[in-house]
Amino acid sequence: MASPDDRERRERDEEGLSSLAQAYRKAAPLMAASTQLVAATGLMAGLGYWADTKLGHKVPWMLLVGAAVGMTGGFIGFFRTVLGRKDK
Repeated sequence: MASPDDRERRERDEEGLSSLAQAYRKAAPLMAASTQLVAATGLMAGLGYWADTKLGHKVPWMLLVGAAVGMTGGFIGFFRTVLGRKDK
């Protein structure tokens, strides 16, 4: 027996949903990608700040490096999620 393709399965899953629920379902990957961007930047900047305080730096070099690494990683994950979507 042949299984339904993705489009048929998606249509059956969305049958009883309100328009708001359907919108959230479509926006969920984009919201997750933006959360990933913010979390990566915040976490790496926080680690850089912690390293600066532990090492006693007067200039927050580790904070800047951590923020740059977090933004780079966050943007890579963000664009992989956003550009990798097949259904728009």
